[in-house]
Amino acid sequence: MIEFHLDGRSDVAPYLQLVRQVRQALRLGVLGEGDQLPSVRDVVQQTAMNPNTVLKAYRHLEHEGLVGVRQGVGTFVTRTLAGESLAAHGPLREQLRRWLAKARLAGLDDESIDALFQATFRSAVEADIA
Repeated sequence: MIEFHLDGRSDVAPYLQLVRQVRQALRLGVLGEGDQLPSVRDVVQQTAMNPNTVLKAYRHLEHEGLVGVRQGVGTFVTRTLAGESLAAHGPLREQLRRWLAKARLAGLDDESIDALFQATFRSAVEADIA
């Protein structure tokens, strides 16, 4: 089951943080069709988030067709985002872990690592588009 984390320093709205975390779990194969999301009550206890915020996130995911609500039972995944590339995730994750270790040894903190990754990712995407 997915465990949500709320970043109070993020510029992203709390409900969108939940949506992103579910979408990421669906892409990485952490969640699959038929899996149940935590109850609103459990998410509220875990994150100290307003119940309406959690409901908003779940409605957003339902509108996207990723989850469905079964009255009195809970919210379940109806569609996955994991593609055929899922098999490549393991080796790529290991390479990324080694890169992160090198970045740490070079003295980069979390924000510096994130900034470097995001800038490199954007430039690579732009180069592919051009």
